Amino acid sequence: MNTKLKNIRLIGVPMDLGQDLRGVDVGPSALRYTGLAERLRRLGHRVEDCGNIPTALQTSFSVNEDYTEAIRDACNLLYTEVSRTVAEGYFPLVMGGDHSIAIGSIGGTTRDAPTGVIWIDAHADLNTPTSSPSGNIHGMSLAVLCGSGDDRLVNVGHPGPKLRLEDVAIIALRDIDAEERRVLRESELGIYTMRDIDERGIGEVTREALNQLRNHNRLHVSFDVDSIDPHFAPGVGTPVEGGLNPREAHLLMELIAEDGRLSSAEVVEINPIIDEHNRTAQLAAGLLTSLMGKTIL
Repeated sequence: MNTKLKNIRLIGVPMDLGQDLRGVDVGPSALRYTGLAERLRRLGHRVEDCGNIPTALQTSFSVNEDYTEAIRDACNLLYTEVSRTVAEGYFPLVMGGDHSIAIGSIGGTTRDAPTGVIWIDAHADLNTPTSSPSGNIHGMSLAVLCGSGDDRLVNVGHPGPKLRLEDVAIIALRDIDAEERRVLRESELGIYTMRDIDERGIGEVTREALNQLRNHNRLHVSFDVDSIDPHFAPGVGTPVEGGLNPREAHLLMELIAEDGRLSSAEVVEINPIIDEHNRTAQLAAGLLTSLMGKTIL
């Protein structure tokens, strides 16, 4: 291991309100069952698990009820917990839950200082309520963080945007809606699709993304497990064929770790209900250990 040892605080957010398919609320438990905390301790890190952020249950709502305020409430709690964790000198490692939790976690990490974000995801998550084909908030989280969308979510933690588009690099992108495509073409985002990875290799793409964010002293990784091809990670909220293979994903994580600026991270969209023997969570836990400094030699 060649990265600085950290004081890591595990924070669970068992929320599935941002999308339709039930099961991602069990994601934090699935990660804990892999022995994630002990794996990180074996790398030399100090690890404490502060449990789960309270979240509302889908079953407590009536059919077609709006979940926006419940997502806002959970994200406000997460914002407070993550910002406190950072202020106390800990590394927040947030375990979701669907990707709408990023509204709270990234809001908290950016409260006191700008942070570059590496968004590892099959999807851009740049929809708004007017552009989203599904209306699912997990597909709007990056747009919300950049100031677009429902004010109740944009103003989580503190009023206004938490990121600029140029603060973000998206890696493993392969499923984009029409309005998202327009935003991406007009933005200053770092955009690295699976075609870029196929043509140039994950090593070159990752180094370019890190260089794009060179003006940031801190980096946050937002890791949606649907960035991995569903052949290897079947238990995810919104699987899309043609994603990263495990070796590409490990190299991506290893290079981010070696960069030395990583200050916070989250992993989202693990769905044990449709998984095979917790296979997806096991792979995600292994990738998180690479992100936190585990190497072959």
